[in-house]
Amino acid sequence: MFIQVQINEEGALRNQRHAFSDRFTLVSELLQNARRAGARHIELNHDAAKQLLVVRDNGCGIIDFQTLLSFHESGWGVAVREEERPFGIGFSKCLYAASRCIVTSGDRRVDIDTAQALDKASFEVVTLGAHEAILGTQIELQGVDLPELPTRIENLCLGFPVEVLFNGKPLQRRLAQANLPMMETPMGTVYLTGADDGLYNHHTIVFLQGFCVMRPIHFRVDQVNVVHLDPMQFMARLPDRDKLIDEDLQRPRIEATLKACWRITLASAKAVMPASQFVDMYYSAMRSWGHLDLLNDLDILPSEVCSQITSYPIQSPGNSIDYVERVEFFPTRQAVEDGLLTLVVLDWLNDENATRWMFARAQGYLLVEALGLHPEHWAQAHFRYLEDEAIEVEAVAEQHRTQLEGRWIWPTVLLCGAIKLQMGQDAVVITDDGLFHQGCLYIPRDEPSGKSVRQASAFMNEHDQFLESDLESDRDALAQLIRLLRCVDSVQTLSSLLEHLQLGRYPKLHGKRFQLEVGQGGEPGYSLELIG
Repeated sequence: MFIQVQINEEGALRNQRHAFSDRFTLVSELLQNARRAGARHIELNHDAAKQLLVVRDNGCGIIDFQTLLSFHESGWGVAVREEERPFGIGFSKCLYAASRCIVTSGDRRVDIDTAQALDKASFEVVTLGAHEAILGTQIELQGVDLPELPTRIENLCLGFPVEVLFNGKPLQRRLAQANLPMMETPMGTVYLTGADDGLYNHHTIVFLQGFCVMRPIHFRVDQVNVVHLDPMQFMARLPDRDKLIDEDLQRPRIEATLKACWRITLASAKAVMPASQFVDMYYSAMRSWGHLDLLNDLDILPSEVCSQITSYPIQSPGNSIDYVERVEFFPTRQAVEDGLLTLVVLDWLNDENATRWMFARAQGYLLVEALGLHPEHWAQAHFRYLEDEAIEVEAVAEQHRTQLEGRWIWPTVLLCGAIKLQMGQDAVVITDDGLFHQGCLYIPRDEPSGKSVRQASAFMNEHDQFLESDLESDRDALAQLIRLLRCVDSVQTLSSLLEHLQLGRYPKLHGKRFQLEVGQGGEPGYSLELIG
């Protein structure tokens, strides 16, 4: 007994209608056929109410009408078959999408009842008179249901290479090769968004033979990379041809080509632009596309990798560090090598490195993001990794030591005249801000507030919820404790209380003298008299 492959023609014809997943592939197939026929102009006229679609082109026309009803036989010449490898199923979509197809090409016409065609009926190709003959080909589809075509046609033809008129209006085809400055590559042509201004994007839309085979879920037409693949190297999957064969293998290849195109673009810009302009415009693109080594021989640093500590460092919910700002200048190699600028690397502020943040702030160091530069960049040799350096904390003129019984934190509170921080041969003295170190809040003489609790904790619970009320309670408790500990005599006690009130903000009090007598307990607890 022998067996061999056989085809159930009736079943194949009946079930082929279910192979296409998108009804609009009908339009793309007709456009594709017109393009392959050498058309330079295609007209689509659609009447949704009448369920009528007419496609007309100025191509070379149909040589053999039998190819219209020959499944999996393209009928194209050798050049088209070798270059584009057509599958020969394009027109068959019409048989399933319409009730009637009238095809006119040159001086010949055939009128096809699609139901009869699928029952393998024959249809006569008639010869027209000279007054009825046309240039190119016209396909009229009746009983075709494409209600959303007017809203989808522009997107369908985004990258199509041939001029298309829809109901008399030209489509923009904004991503067609002729409408963009494309780069030639081994796999096809590429347009890089951001090549002119550095506003790069990794969103990429890929076309094969003018139709999309790969796209991001969301993208803007004016902010997307465009790739038109070489049809000799790539094939799309049957039957809709909207996905690449082996897409998982081709996607990294496309990404690698985009990266190579960025390399060429960046190298060209670097050769003609001043260093500061080049870095300012293209640093983000260099970093994102893996070309940071282009910075290695430039004598300036990108401002994006350098920051200044501009206000009091605290632990923040979600690591939002609004006390750090990017520098507005380009640090130079000369300034770094001469010691005028010190580049330091610091982890996010936590309850173990607050002293290092305070030291860097007092010294005016620049925070630098080491990963934002190539490993062989000249600046790497000048980085100080403060986390790796020992730091000594000394309370100068210690006054009091006690414990804060807060709602969320219970640190030791140490009042002193000043705080001395020393790293190696470098030392700073702080008198106006508290800091947290090894479970202790150091409070120098000019610090009346309770803000340093925010160095001790981010006030986040195990569910990543910000405990704002606990923060306010502990901050107020620390401020009150500081005032009480500083009450060593009556004048200092009252002065501390008045300083907290910021009385200078009230104009009616300016220049006035008062006599105050303090009683015991709460309200009223005092008597006040204006003198003079």
